[in-house]
Amino acid sequence: MEFIELLKAFILGLVEGLTEFAPVSSTGHMILVDDMWLNSKEFLGQYTANTFKIVIQLGSILAVVIIFKDRFIDMLGLNRLVGKKEEQTHEGNHLRLTHVIVGLIPAGVLGLLFEDTIDEHLFSIETVLIGLLVGSFLMIAADIVSGKKKEPKVTTVDQITYKQALSIGLIQCFSLWPGFSRSGSTISGGVLLGLSHRAAADFTFIMAVPIMAGASLLSLVKNWEYFNMEALPFFIVGFLSAFIFALISIRFFLKLINKIRLMPFAIYRIVLVAAIYFLYF
Repeated sequence: MEFIELLKAFILGLVEGLTEFAPVSSTGHMILVDDMWLNSKEFLGQYTANTFKIVIQLGSILAVVIIFKDRFIDMLGLNRLVGKKEEQTHEGNHLRLTHVIVGLIPAGVLGLLFEDTIDEHLFSIETVLIGLLVGSFLMIAADIVSGKKKEPKVTTVDQITYKQALSIGLIQCFSLWPGFSRSGSTISGGVLLGLSHRAAADFTFIMAVPIMAGASLLSLVKNWEYFNMEALPFFIVGFLSAFIFALISIRFFLKLINKIRLMPFAIYRIVLVAAIYFLYF
């Protein structure tokens, strides 16, 4: 594989890592960047290129696991195994693995049912622009509603109830439309349900690990026949690039989310849609 092709993999990994957990849609950005400039379908093939856009998310997932490793160890009940004391949380509240499972069920079921339809009809510039625009309205609404409240009812992820987890999971279904953004929909949904921006972001990132890992592995298995060893360096470079830049962006995002909230990201999305529309169409 030529250097220019590996450079394209690096750029797509960079886009994935920087945007996966910001509420701007990483899949949408990769589709825009790839379809407008990089054209990976020309040398990978359509199915392998689409699989690549999903599989390199594993790099971002690894970054989340590293950043939230103590939380995952606690949820999986591995504290004694690693010689760590169980965390004591405020008023006995505690985020459990079952909260995450409840939040994953709606999007997981719909994703399995409509995976082929999404792959065949929603991976385009036009559909991404629609998702970016509509998702920005939800984010603006969340900030307006939260701005009218003095203090959020839920300030830490350990205070999330099963009802809130399910409700956030239902809102996450919007993110099956490329461009809508998984983190944009779930953080907005959490804020509308009374969570602080940071608590909603934490739950979003934790919940992203199993659903993104499942989607990536399912896509890889399903499209294995289209994969060849010549494409392996492309996948490896994209994976490493996504991992490195996701580590940087997640830490940065979590420090700022309670201060800047969602409005700047919503404005960015609207401006991006307008710019792409006039440039491309």
